[in-house]
Amino acid sequence: QLQLVESGGGLVQPGGSLRLTCTAGAAGVTLDAYAIGWFRQAPGQGQERIGCINNSDGRTDYTDIMEGRATVSRDNAKNSVYLQINSLKPEDAGVYYCAADPYIQYGGTCLAQYGYWGQGTQVTVSS
Repeated sequence: QLQLVESGGGLVQPGGSLRLTCTAGAAGVTLDAYAIGWFRQAPGQGQERIGCINNSDGRTDYTDIMEGRATVSRDNAKNSVYLQINSLKPEDAGVYYCAADPYIQYGGTCLAQYGYWGQGTQVTVSS
């Protein structure tokens, strides 16, 4: 059973940046074997997909919700996947989740479903 741990959330001022990190919760698990997606859930709203990175050639894909302000990347040496968010807005506040699936994702289209989810990290955007 894959465990995912998100970190890097917190309070940030509007216009600021954050880098969220997704790591494996147990030793011996290599995240580069998994397609990873990042999602956001704002208060009182459903989960929204932000973007993803595949587990074949590292290609990424994004939805429009972050308007080009989000970047997903991997550092296999650190066994981590990142979500960089710039120019944060108050409406970006919410819980951010990473999700993983071992299904081999080819190309830039995110998987429709992910089998493993982290507990989320809270992002608050306020002055």
